[in-house]
Amino acid sequence: MKVHFYSYPKLLLLWAILIMGLSGCEDVCHQQYVYTIYEPVYMTREELQTAIKAEEPVPLVDPGKIYLYGKYLFINERGKGIHVFNNANPKSPQAVAFINIPGNVDLAIKDNILYADNAVDLVALDITDPVRAKVVKQIENVFPNAQRYPGPWRPANVMPELNPARGIIVDWIKKEEKQVMGCDQPTDLQTGWINWRGGIGFASMEFAADSKAASAPSAPATGIGGSMARFTIAQNHLYTIDNAVMRVFNVGQPADPQPGSRINVGWNIETIFPYKNNLFIGSQTGMFIFDASNPAQPVRQSMFAHMQSCDPVVVDDQYAYVTLRGGTTCRNTTLNQLDVIDITDLKNPKLVKSYPMQSPHGLGKDGNTLFVCDGKHGLKVYNAADVRALDKNQLTSQSMHSYDVIPFNKIAIVIGEDGLYQYDYSDPKNLQLLSKIAVAKQ
Repeated sequence: MKVHFYSYPKLLLLWAILIMGLSGCEDVCHQQYVYTIYEPVYMTREELQTAIKAEEPVPLVDPGKIYLYGKYLFINERGKGIHVFNNANPKSPQAVAFINIPGNVDLAIKDNILYADNAVDLVALDITDPVRAKVVKQIENVFPNAQRYPGPWRPANVMPELNPARGIIVDWIKKEEKQVMGCDQPTDLQTGWINWRGGIGFASMEFAADSKAASAPSAPATGIGGSMARFTIAQNHLYTIDNAVMRVFNVGQPADPQPGSRINVGWNIETIFPYKNNLFIGSQTGMFIFDASNPAQPVRQSMFAHMQSCDPVVVDDQYAYVTLRGGTTCRNTTLNQLDVIDITDLKNPKLVKSYPMQSPHGLGKDGNTLFVCDGKHGLKVYNAADVRALDKNQLTSQSMHSYDVIPFNKIAIVIGEDGLYQYDYSDPKNLQLLSKIAVAKQ
């Protein structure tokens, strides 16, 4: 039986096994739970800020967000920093450096300035030469919610008991712990949830860019993020989101980001994606659309509500493609599908059609070619010219674990649990593997 829960003072998550036993001459029922525990790792503010530096390349262990900028490919090492690869030849990406940034999850780049979360702070680094990346500005306490939980998930209503006197949380150490309880411990056998001091679940929503809207591959002013982005840049402004708030920074002078508006969006906000003069913001329960005609002060236009579920999104001129995923971290445990939403009228988005999936994650779109990361069920490629007939127009699939994808310049960059793959999709019916950056074995 799978069990997901949070416990205080430690944040507990993941698996539980139900075991029935006997004791003495009486029948006694016991439940043995095997927990995965995440314990916080603290740093002082001085340690947090002075630790940021470019180092020699290190193996990829726990890949997170991906980002493409010019000839460079950036891969987040969750909570640790950013791997930098020279990807001028996608057949042979070369490790260049590892930028150590404690507590890092997200990034965006403009004019050779990399913006990243450094636990609770925002840091800007000059990466003109990534091997000599250097900090040009730090803004403290931008992301206070980063102290709430481990990993890339950021549910607003999960708050372990912390010890601010010890410093700032920059990482979480994963451990296992066992505990035996009596059978009167309440559980829900249908969903596999345990009622452990008010245990809860959560979901996520992300966006991916349509490659048609991206800059030319020679020397883009800004880069291209994957579908899990919480940072994005548009119209000389950096937008970041946490569980409830969108923060705006003027980056007209890239090395000197200036804090601007702080906009309350809602609860359980997950990702952000710019398209033309609009911002598409994903939450656990729906998609918010903001008019960014005034980039310093975006204004909400509408919201498209959906069932609570894990749900990445990709947007083009007319449609939003939304994957809804059930599973152990989503409150809806059975829903797995791709929804196509008409966004011709941004103030009144409408569902066009739904397609069954198995475990869909991130998406990417280039012209009429739609990529869907279906978790352990592989990378799937569709001709999306007719959105009402996607099921009849699947072009191909790749057997691999796929979590997120950036399709650009006929190269699909795909990240999964076992590493990063690059495919040539000049012929979308026949993907050609160019290279793989494998995850190091632990």
